[in-house]
Amino acid sequence: MALGVIQPGSKSLRKIAVVGRGTAGSLAAASVTRLHPDSAHELHHIYDSRIPVIGVGEGSWPSLVQELHKLTDLPHETVQQRLKGTRKYGVAFEGWGRRDRDFTHYFTPQQVSYAYHLSADLMGELLHDSTRAQHVDAKVLDITRVDDGAEVEFEGRASEHYDLVFDARGFPRELHPQEHIDISFIPTNTAVIRRCPTIIEEPQEGPVVQHTYTRAVARPHGWVFVIPPTAHTSYGYIFNRDVTDLAEVESDFDAFLDADGVSEFEQRAVLRFPNFVHRRIFDGAIARVGNAAAFMEPLEATAIVSAQLQIGMVLQVRLNRPLEHLERDSPVVNRFLVKNMLCYGLFVGWHYSCGSKYDSEFWRYARDHTWPQHRKAADSKVVDCDALQQFDDMIDLVNQSVIDQADWNRMCAVPLTSYAQMSQGLGCPRHRHGDIHGTAPEASHPM
Repeated sequence: MALGVIQPGSKSLRKIAVVGRGTAGSLAAASVTRLHPDSAHELHHIYDSRIPVIGVGEGSWPSLVQELHKLTDLPHETVQQRLKGTRKYGVAFEGWGRRDRDFTHYFTPQQVSYAYHLSADLMGELLHDSTRAQHVDAKVLDITRVDDGAEVEFEGRASEHYDLVFDARGFPRELHPQEHIDISFIPTNTAVIRRCPTIIEEPQEGPVVQHTYTRAVARPHGWVFVIPPTAHTSYGYIFNRDVTDLAEVESDFDAFLDADGVSEFEQRAVLRFPNFVHRRIFDGAIARVGNAAAFMEPLEATAIVSAQLQIGMVLQVRLNRPLEHLERDSPVVNRFLVKNMLCYGLFVGWHYSCGSKYDSEFWRYARDHTWPQHRKAADSKVVDCDALQQFDDMIDLVNQSVIDQADWNRMCAVPLTSYAQMSQGLGCPRHRHGDIHGTAPEASHPM
């Protein structure tokens, strides 16, 4: 957005709140500071300092590189160094699929486009430095939609009215069918997070420029991510607690780290998570962002890029459209965001459709029980959008022996090149979308 352009909606955004100080909340607060044209607006960044922010290494998509540059007005190199970051060029899959060979899902243009591996707590600090806000240290009891905005109810202090509230409080304690779409076709629900010594040497001058990749390593009970910023290396074992006992996972995690040459680690957390999409991400006055809007396991680093999209779309609509259009605009924006999050979910769940090199209880459950549920769970009558049809179209497209140039830029949350790379890497059989697996052309495609 070009600063200085007349923005008819800005007059209706005099008082804004961001609730939560994790990655999504920090992005939202910095984005309001950057994009709101009137410095006289009031921004409250609300969080309860008694609730710790668990900073673990995070992956991202290339859009974050440009986003942080714009939000901070700092050179790319400075941003990367502040984040203790490395340059992520893709995800290296080990042991996934039916081909029994490792492969890499590259960002495109391949070996040119990169994202960051970063330390989440440092990203929060970086964004806070670029945010102009009144900090409110309080426990939020509820956020409700009212006629002319939203009301935030606090513990021990009076409620406050806001024109727009970004709810970044994280995922819900439990899912309710009337509020949440359960992404039941993703087979994991728990992560064991460990922080280990760094494997990347930070140069004395300038940022790390070597190519790095997030590792996604198939294991008997799930898979392990390895994310290498320069401050530490983050390892996470992703599994299903209803299929595998935590003690078995911890034992296999120990064996994996031992084989990886890691002799010491800090146990960060055992996190339970739902895979879901909120049915009302945006209602005109309340914008759920980050893990409050949707969550799915971190296989393709969809969390930060999803938050970017949610925050960006909401601010663009609220700033650039007159208030009288809001009642008509908000359902359109909400439906788009819900569909996009479901498309991410379908893309991630599809990764399990061909199993792995392990013929274990988890991988049989993932391939034969969980993924086949995707057609029922994402049915348009259930989710009120055509995410499944869009996903089917992408699967049909990569099944073609020749793809027309007009289709090269097609997207279903992620670009066609991502579907083609994953389809070939996993060894998906040539089935139409009515079957449970994706499809993979053997012909080469533009990456």
